[in-house]
Amino acid sequence: MSISIRIRRLAGLISTAAILLFIYSCATKKATVWKNSSEPWAEMEKLRKKIVAPEFADRDFLITSYGAVGDGKTKNTAAFKKAIEACTQAGGGRVVVPSGTFLTGAIHLKSNVNLHMVDSAKILFSRDPNDYLPLVFSRWEGMELMNYSPLIYANGQKNIAITGNGIIDGNADNNNWWNWNGSATYGWKAGMPNQRAARAALHDLNHKQTDPEARIFGPGHYLRPNLIQTYNCKNVLISDVKVLNSPMWNVNPILCENVTIENVKIITHGPNNDGVDPESCKNVLIRNCYFDTGDDCIAIKSGRDEDGRRIARPAENHIIENCIMKEGHGGVVIGSEISGGARNIYAINNSMDSPELDRALRFKTSSSRGGIIENVFMKDTKVGTYKDAAVTFNMFYEVPGKHLPTIRNVWVENLDVEKGGEYGLFIRAYKDSPVQNLRMINWNIRGVETPIKIDYVKNLQFENVHINGKLWAVPDSLK
Repeated sequence: MSISIRIRRLAGLISTAAILLFIYSCATKKATVWKNSSEPWAEMEKLRKKIVAPEFADRDFLITSYGAVGDGKTKNTAAFKKAIEACTQAGGGRVVVPSGTFLTGAIHLKSNVNLHMVDSAKILFSRDPNDYLPLVFSRWEGMELMNYSPLIYANGQKNIAITGNGIIDGNADNNNWWNWNGSATYGWKAGMPNQRAARAALHDLNHKQTDPEARIFGPGHYLRPNLIQTYNCKNVLISDVKVLNSPMWNVNPILCENVTIENVKIITHGPNNDGVDPESCKNVLIRNCYFDTGDDCIAIKSGRDEDGRRIARPAENHIIENCIMKEGHGGVVIGSEISGGARNIYAINNSMDSPELDRALRFKTSSSRGGIIENVFMKDTKVGTYKDAAVTFNMFYEVPGKHLPTIRNVWVENLDVEKGGEYGLFIRAYKDSPVQNLRMINWNIRGVETPIKIDYVKNLQFENVHINGKLWAVPDSLK
């Protein structure tokens, strides 16, 4: 039995105690209520000092020295593996991808390895699902399982990076990977296989809390792999690369600590093509990135339903700054797989603009998720246009359950929208769990259809909020 399997089985034995401790600590901890914007700003700057990108030894391992051929036709999976093994065994350095197009199957990163691409380099991933075998331990939509390897994968590693101005092309389209979604929009036709039965089966295994390593998927199940997934890693850097055409989520760090994602451009419009999805991560910096995606640009997560509550690791201490967001379901999103909770999320000086961008700041959860989302600070956001709502809270996303979610202490300041969509502020919450301590300061939203639509909120404050040229006060019915 491998060490990793033994560790996970031991974790299963203590999971109940962990959940009880997590629930107790959340219930007894006094909720934060910021009095002015200098308080979260100071907290953010203190956090920034904790996030430090890894550094690497001054050694280069050129993949062509290990047999790689950059003709776009030769599969280079073995060459990548040999170069990465040589690099990590030597104590680390850069595995260099030179000019050319390098076709490959799964790439597995190891500790102290920086996968570095020169400016004209391209990694092109194979469309053959067999090139992502053997199965690896992963998460799929917030649920643990054994599945196809993500295209670039690391598990339990330290000091890893993907850098350089090259292109990482997942090579997915309506004829490859995307049609597994089961939607005619993405190439699926009647009689073709799809993910629906496997997705339902995985949900059932999650609800029953079966051993995640016994949740065997892969061939015959059609659950698409994510493009870049780092699982339980420490000190992760993804910098400068351009990411295209992912089968599913693009950049997905899980249970990681000290993560920097900077100057990354993600352009892909397939199904569930989220840009960056940090799951149950601590100390994350996402800055100077560009998103034009088929789903949420940035979606902060912490596990779905039973798995999220069992693992009980919140998403915490995230800074999102100076990013450009175009098409997507949401710009900065928290949820929906958020059962482990989220706290201390800072989004500063971001710009968004697309008639196909649904929302600027989005909270999506449900009573099957539960969890506490708290201490969210958004400041200096410029929006050209959006479709649905500038800021939205939805506690009825997907199916209901028995775990009421909590959302509290949210501060949105200096939000400027040139042309709004259907709503300015939208809140759909539970009467027994209203959105709490919501502060809106210096808003100017123009051209919105319905300025506010709110059901349950507690301690809502407006300060200099202009929507459609009118200064808004909190309605008496919500005070």
